[in-house]
Formats: sequence, structure tokens, C-alpha cells
Amino acid sequence: MKKNYYIYLLLVFLSFNSCASLSLFSPETHNHYTNEGTKTKITGEKLDYKELFNGVDLIGWIVYGTEKWYVEDGLLVCESGPDGQYGYLGTEGVYKNFILNLEFKQEANGNSGVFFRSTVEGTKVSGWQVEVAPPGLYTGGVYESYGRGWLIKPGEGKDSSLKMGEWNELTVKVYDDTVTTFLNGQQMISYSDEKIGKANGRIALQIHDGGGIKVKWKNIKIHEFKKSDIDFTF
Repeated sequence: MKKNYYIYLLLVFLSFNSCASLSLFSPETHNHYTNEGTKTKITGEKLDYKELFNGVDLIGWIVYGTEKWYVEDGLLVCESGPDGQYGYLGTEGVYKNFILNLEFKQEANGNSGVFFRSTVEGTKVSGWQVEVAPPGLYTGGVYESYGRGWLIKPGEGKDSSLKMGEWNELTVKVYDDTVTTFLNGQQMISYSDEKIGKANGRIALQIHDGGGIKVKWKNIKIHEFKKSDIDFTF
């Protein structure tokens, strides 16, 4: 009788551990890492973001051109100067594969953009821009400067969540030859291109020419993908 009792306890113990193991590695538990053979799955909750803008000054950035870039009340501000020309604020570092998150608020004319894998000389930029513009003007689309021009535009009305004078969230994911953009949580485009895949370079914020432009930025964060980031969601 005692023997059967011990066998019963052993079975209960094994059953509990089995359920606990299944729960621990189940995707529904939202664990940050799970191994599937040689794959590593990384969720958005675990992405190792670092701040590109410290909220105090422009350390880590390079100003290109004569337009205004400054920090006010913890926000990064770009504003047209007296020349009313193109201007850029580029990262000192270069970034190949990454997810970039930021928020922007357009005041007055909000024509701006976020460049990736780009090089800047003076006010001439070579690379690709994720458009930031007033409603209906293709925010989230990808434009190749001094090259092929528009590569892809969001469908008509897709930027309906964009609000002038309010904060908007922009996510740019660049991995190998594919760029995917999200505006306020909605996917704008996903585009693959061999030329993009071969490139490397800086991230740069743009202020368009023409004058009268003012855009504010905050929460500029980046996660750089490593070789182990084979499979990921966010």
C-alpha cells in the first residue's frame, strides 16, 4: 500500500514538472527568448533599444547645412533657417540592420524625413528616405535621393492616422534588403531592393527646403540586429 502511495506521489510530481515546462516555453507566456533548433526568436519586448537622442544636447549627431537643429524642453527641434535650404542631422555612427522607433510632431509645414543607410556631404545625401510629410503626402513611403526617386508609396488614405500638430509614432525596420515602416502602429509599406541590401550608412533626420518648416522629435531609439537575431517579432 505504501509502495503504491509513493508511486502516486512520483506520478504527480512528474506531471507537475511536465506542465510547468510546457508553460515556461510556450509562446503564450511571452517569454523573450525561445529556442527552436538553431533559431532564436526575439520578441519586441526584449529588443535591446538604446537612445540616439539624450534629450539634452546634440551629442552623437552631426549637423549638415545651415538650417536650425536645437534642443528645447527635452525635445529635438528642426526649423527652417534664413536660407530655407535642405538640412540634415545625421548620426555619428552607421547602422546596417535595425529597428528605429521615434515620435514626431509637425508644426507649420511638416515636410521632413528619416534617412537610413545614407551618406551626407554638405547638403547632398545619397541613400533612402522614409517620408515624413503632411497628411496625404506619403508619410512612411521610401524615396531614393539622387537616384530612382520614389521606390514605394503607401496606398491612398493609408496615413489617415497621421495628425498635424500632434505626436505621431514612426517605426522603421531595415533588415538585409527589406525595409518596413509603421505609422502609429499601422504598416505603411514593406519593400525589398538589392541596392538597399548592399548599402550601409548613417541615419539622418531631414528638413526640406522651401522654408517655413518646423518639426519636433523625441524618444529616438534604435535596436541593432545581431547575427543571432534570426527570427523576430515586435
